[in-house]
Amino acid sequence: MNRPYIFCHMMTALDGKIMGSYMETPQGSAAGDVFYDIAFGKEPFYHHQGWLSGRVTTDDNFTFYKKPDLDENAPAVPAGDFIAQPDFGMFYVSVDPHGKLGWESSTLHYVDTTAHVVEVLTEQVGNAYRAFLRKQGISYIIAGKTELDYGLALSKLKEKFNIETLMLGGGGVLNWSFLQAGMCDEISIVLVAAADGSPDTPPVFRARKGLSENKALGFTLKETKVMDGGAVWLRYTVNQ
Repeated sequence: MNRPYIFCHMMTALDGKIMGSYMETPQGSAAGDVFYDIAFGKEPFYHHQGWLSGRVTTDDNFTFYKKPDLDENAPAVPAGDFIAQPDFGMFYVSVDPHGKLGWESSTLHYVDTTAHVVEVLTEQVGNAYRAFLRKQGISYIIAGKTELDYGLALSKLKEKFNIETLMLGGGGVLNWSFLQAGMCDEISIVLVAAADGSPDTPPVFRARKGLSENKALGFTLKETKVMDGGAVWLRYTVNQ
């Protein structure tokens, strides 16, 4: 397989939402610890080398909607990919097709996990943003002209960064797009014993016109396990 093994690892409320006030409940806090330990704890289950999220999820959690400090008169950068730290060991991969994220560092800290940032861009991203990433020491790969080429992006992540196992971490639109593209092998859900009923928060999967279809997919249950705080860990294989 010329791409990493991909598991989608998400924490959801009983109503299927991946964000919301339910996360502030005691059950949400306990499930959050379970979610983190499965993927990033001292004895992680998957032993992955990176995790991948979309632009909105990255802005919500790490870059906080800051604008990139662009120099429109920056000297032209070389064409193609920029690989700054291929041997870092853990990578945060951000799908940012239009080059919008305002990074301030080439490393990201998530609880006690440190990762090197890798941006996935399309060819339409201009020289100013590419120069901005290079100045920060942030790696980037080019995958697609105007839309993301999933297969090319994933093969480059495996080839250039030695990522054999990759965690897909949302949001819902990106998760569903990867599933529809046949680029996800396993679903890992930490189900929180709480809900908030909000109509405005995103679900674990969401189709978006132009990116994916609302075509049903089936899954095969692989394992269930009761965890702390009344959470349930569900693992499914994807029926391709």
